[in-house]
Order: sequence, then structure tokens, then C-alpha cells
Amino acid sequence: MFNKILIANRGEIACRVISTCRRLGIATVAVYSDADRNARHVRLADEAVHIGAAPAAESYLRADAILEAARRTGAQAIHPGYGFLSENAGFARACADAGVVFIGPPASAIDAMGDKSAAKALMQAAQVPLTPGYHGERQEPDFLRAQADAIGYPVLIKASAGGGGKGMRKVEASADFEAALASCQREAQAAFGNAHVLVEKYVERPRHIEIQVFGDSQGNVVYLFERDCSVQRRHQKVLEEAPAPGMTPERRAAMGKAATDAARAVGYVGAGTVEFIAGPDGDFYFMEMNTRLQVEHPVTELITGTDLVEWQLRVAFGEPLPRAQEQLQIHGHALEARLYAEDADRGFLPSTGTLRHLRLPQATAHVRVDAGVEQGDAITPYYDPMIAKLIVWDMDRDRALQRMQRALLDCQVVGVTTNAAFLRRLVMTDSFRHANLDTALIEREREALDIQHNAATPADWAVAAVLVAGEQGQARADASAWDIADGWRLTGPVARAVTLEHLQQQRTLRVRRMAGGWQVHDGDVLLQVQGRTHDAGYALQIGDRLHRGDSVRDGNALHVFGDDRQLRFTVHDPVADAADTSDHGGSLLAPMPGRVVTLLVAPGSTVTRGTPLLVMEAMKMEHTLQAPADGLVQGFRAKAGDQVGDGAVLVDFEAGTAS
Repeated sequence: MFNKILIANRGEIACRVISTCRRLGIATVAVYSDADRNARHVRLADEAVHIGAAPAAESYLRADAILEAARRTGAQAIHPGYGFLSENAGFARACADAGVVFIGPPASAIDAMGDKSAAKALMQAAQVPLTPGYHGERQEPDFLRAQADAIGYPVLIKASAGGGGKGMRKVEASADFEAALASCQREAQAAFGNAHVLVEKYVERPRHIEIQVFGDSQGNVVYLFERDCSVQRRHQKVLEEAPAPGMTPERRAAMGKAATDAARAVGYVGAGTVEFIAGPDGDFYFMEMNTRLQVEHPVTELITGTDLVEWQLRVAFGEPLPRAQEQLQIHGHALEARLYAEDADRGFLPSTGTLRHLRLPQATAHVRVDAGVEQGDAITPYYDPMIAKLIVWDMDRDRALQRMQRALLDCQVVGVTTNAAFLRRLVMTDSFRHANLDTALIEREREALDIQHNAATPADWAVAAVLVAGEQGQARADASAWDIADGWRLTGPVARAVTLEHLQQQRTLRVRRMAGGWQVHDGDVLLQVQGRTHDAGYALQIGDRLHRGDSVRDGNALHVFGDDRQLRFTVHDPVADAADTSDHGGSLLAPMPGRVVTLLVAPGSTVTRGTPLLVMEAMKMEHTLQAPADGLVQGFRAKAGDQVGDGAVLVDFEAGTAS
């Protein structure tokens, strides 16, 4: 076995590989950019080498710097993780030329499957079922639209060199094709350096089912069953599970055979995933092959009792597969949720900042947490904003789902906006609970996923008000009775006014400290609150119910965790609000650092709520900013190509003037 390997990646996957290497007694070398100097994967590795500036193109995509780091540290092999150089055939060849083992498939297999159009032709020859579409070389917009018209709408435009949902658009009508194509090509060029696309029939109510395959250098190929990755937004996976609900043994065997046929067709070695679109009638079609380890590989590990990173290392070292097909069995059910720093209620815009408070579920025999960050680390605009993967296992899907609900409730994050609340609502939807799965599930359950379903109750407002009033009344340990700011007067304690905002609703509550508790006036409603607050949280009785949990104050934000709920309140200070001069009126601000791609309307245009105004690129994805209301676009403060910072004024907008 290898003595030392270099991990040409960062974040969660780098930490994941380090974990297996430690168990096997293999030394690890981390590489890092300027932005990752103090990152968790750097802290965990045995050695670390700086490879460049923060942008990926100047660090994690620099094959020369990574190979030089391997040479200097004496690493025998390089594990590429996923993303970055993991599916780069040129890098695999460069490793071989440098005498370093690439822990992945042969460069020829990466080449064969890396271009989706060429891969489709190869799969057709191997008699793997294909989705109807155009996979050729011609890229003229008029020609591609004609192909789409002939296929019949809806169609899917996909980047040939793509993955991860980048460079992919569903098109409902011929009139929308040209704009969608241009957006796909821009995104594909930015993410993969290749704007080539293919066009396929969009299968209605499709499920996304993928097969984990593994090959060795002795010619053996097995499949480790399937994963259902149907729950997606913008073609990016949100929840994954294994095995796929409703999968019959016959269909599993057929898909497994198709997947191993695909792997054998390219002489595959190592871990790979063959992805299929499955229709409601039971038919399935080859979509693509990812020639690397997948983000969602842990659900396969939990149902098969394997360590796929260990398999990768052993196969790369020249050993045969650890198990034959007949030795592989499914045991129980596993679910994975991706915890991201993103605002699900603002179009999944990425969120950046420092993780001022981070508490993730405790690892147990039923709960696994794969994280790439710790409290105090930063989520930057340079890389994927994943915080952690939550993976749960139990004997059946219902019990695994209960464990996932609990794991999501145990996540506490302050410093960035996360999708945790969205994920909690998602796993509680009727469609997901009853395994009514397809790639449109999130759209179909839009009403149930509305953030208003997480609105604060009267008791929540009272708890928040007591917590804020308690902060205002805290005293120094050495203070005299005259220094204590608890509202005491000779005539008795006075009520404190606490102004809070939650989901655009603002209330001023009056809190009076009493013996053993508080009186909280919320308008005409009086609530008696008993109990205590402390640095670690609160235990408060309101009526016949005890409310317990944790709270974290971050600037003017109060985060309340408890009662199977997580709520964020804005605390308003009347004096500070009156002095605040940062009001931008009707201006639209950049929601994150990024680059302005294109302006979609002319200055002076009258628009309606939801009208697309401009496109920004951040984290290699395009994000469209829309009009917040009917109104007038007075002008733009940025032009196409400009780099803008978080909070920069982009559009001068006057609401209420649209006809």
C-alpha cells in the first residue's frame, strides 16, 4: 500500500480522504490556496503545501503546482477528490509522466466519458439505452434550435463537458431556446472552459437514478447498487438516498448490467458513477458517467458496509477489488442532505462569511457527518459553499427519515445563511415522505416549502423578547446595586421595550421582570413567562409548555434554536436605527461578490415584479436578479464584465410606477 499520498482538493472531500488514510496508516499531504491557509483540511493533514492565490484557476486547477508539491513531499500518489482536476484527462496523463499514481480511472476512460456527445455515441455502440437527442458537433444556434424543434419540447440543453448542474437549462418552447442556449454556453465556458452543448428530450416526471460502479486493473467490474438523486434544484442534487425507493430486483439488475457494460466499454478502473434518467413507465436512459467519486458516495458506503475511498486506494495500488458481485448486499436505508451556505428563500444565492457559531449533529452508529469546516472558519466566494454532508442510516426508509429530521434540527449555524430550514421543510413534504420522487419535486411542493410555514408563534416572539431583555439587564460581577441595569425603580421594575423583526413582520413587545420570571405584553396579549436564561440557552415556561433551547446573538441578529424550530430575529435599536445612514432606498444590491454578465433591460424601462433585470456570475453559476416590485428601472450602476462586491448598488429602482 502507498506510504504517502497528496490530496489535490480541499474542504469536505479532502477531510474525508484524510480520515481513511489515517485509519490505514497512510501519510497525507494537503495543498492550499491563500484563502485556505487555515482551512480544516490543512490542519488535519500531516503536511501542507501552498499552491497559489485564492481563485481556483490560480491554485487548485494548477496541475504544475500540484505535481511539484507531490515531488517535493515524496507523495507516491494523488487523490483528486471530486471537482477541480478529478475528471481532467490531461492531469491524469501528467501524473503518469511524473511517475505519480493518479487515484482514478485511466486517462482514456476520462476522455471517453468526459465529452457527453462522444460518450453517447460510445454507449449506443455498447447497446446502453439512450435518451433521444442531438449529440453532434454542430453548434450554430439556429441549427440547435431546429434540432430541439424536431425532438419536441420540453428539451434539456446540457454542457458536453459539464457536471454538477452547471451549463444546463430546461427549455419549454422554441421562443425561449436562444436565450437559454446563450446562458448555458456562458456558464459552461466559465466552469469547464468548453461551451459545447448537446440537446436532449426532457423526460417528463423523471427520476435521477445512478449506479455506483467499480473496476480494477485485473478486468473485474462490479456495481454497488443504486442511489436515487431525484430531489434537485437547478439540476443540482439536494437530497440523495440508497437504495432507490420502489426499485424492483429486476430493474436493479438491468440497470446494474447497463452500468457495468458502460464501464467495460471504456476499460474502466476505479470508482465511477453511471447516471440514468428513469421514466415513470420503468424505462431508463443513459445520461452520463462521472469518472470519479461522487459527493453522495456515503449513502452507498452505509448500505453496503464499504469504504469506497479505501477501495480507490487499493485498486490504484494494483490490488483486485475487495469484493465480488455476489458478495455485495444491501443492508438498510441511507439518506444524505447537503448543508450549504446559501439562501434557499432568495433563489439559493450563495452566502459568504465567518462561521461564528457551528454545531453539527453528534456522530453515532446511525448518523455520520462529513464536514470540511469548523467554527471560526470562513465560507468564501471562491469555492463551493458546502458546510457539511449529513448522512443517516437505519433499517428502513421511515426510520432513516426520522433520523434525518432530527439531524437537521441539531444543526446550528450562525454567520452565514444556510439551507437547513429549507431541508427540514423538504424532508417533511408529503412527496418526499411518501417517496413520490422526481426531479420536479421541489417545484411541485413550492407551497409547503414556503418560508412563511416557519413563521414565529406568539410564544416564539415572547422567548426572543425575554432573551433580548435579559441581555440588556446583565450586570458586571463587581457592580453595585446602583450599577445594575435591570429596570428596577423604587416603584418596582419598569417594562423594557424590545423591538424585533422576523420574516418582514416587526413587533414591539414590553418585557417586565417579575419574581421567578417575566411579564411580556405583545400588543393586547399578556404572557406570563417563568424560568431562566443563561449563556448556553434558555428554559422558559409559557402557559403549560416548557420551551428549551439555545440562543446566539450575532450583531443585531438573534438566533433561537429550540422546540424543533430554528428562528432568526432582527433586534432593532431605535437610537441606532435613527442614526443609520445606509438606506439605499429603492436600489438593488449585489447579494454576493461576483461579476455582472449581462444587463437584461434598458435604463428607463417600466417593469413588473419578477422581471429579470441582470445576470451575475458567482461561484461559477449564473444568478438572475429580478425586479422586487412593479416599478421603473432608473439606471444601472454596473456594466457587463464589472466585478462587484457584496452589497454593491447595482440598480437604481423606483417602485410603484409600472402601469
